[in-house]
Amino acid sequence: MSQLFVRTGIEFSSRQQVLEHIGDEMLAKGVVHETWPAALIEREANYPTGIALECHAVAIPHCEAVHAKSAAIYLIRPDKPVNFQQADDDSEIAVSLIIALIVENPTAQLKLLRRLFGELQNPNSLEALLSAPSERLATLFRETILEPESSSQAL
Repeated sequence: MSQLFVRTGIEFSSRQQVLEHIGDEMLAKGVVHETWPAALIEREANYPTGIALECHAVAIPHCEAVHAKSAAIYLIRPDKPVNFQQADDDSEIAVSLIIALIVENPTAQLKLLRRLFGELQNPNSLEALLSAPSERLATLFRETILEPESSSQAL
């Protein structure tokens, strides 16, 4: 099970500032090695993670598992969208939700990315994450993205 960290009520002037913030925070939480922040910035430069969805855009910055100490997700909902380069072309998009993945198992990373892409393409799920009160965001993300099978079984 991944640790889940959430941050709202924050502004960034650039994607570089976002990535540096993520690196600093994950180092402080002890879930990454000293190499992780630089690896995150390098990977984002070479393989951008901005994804345009139906009504909004998200970014899913991550890097190789070797730089992680333990699995975690850092969910950031900035006050104002931040420009990220799109994953599939050279243009930039304004991202409203940033989901940084800290993964120590590449197979688990692939499964999580598939689940994220599948659920984030549902406009209702993404809208719920973007409009949820800050104190409810972590629970909603767990129920919607991380544990959808157990949530539906509980109903």
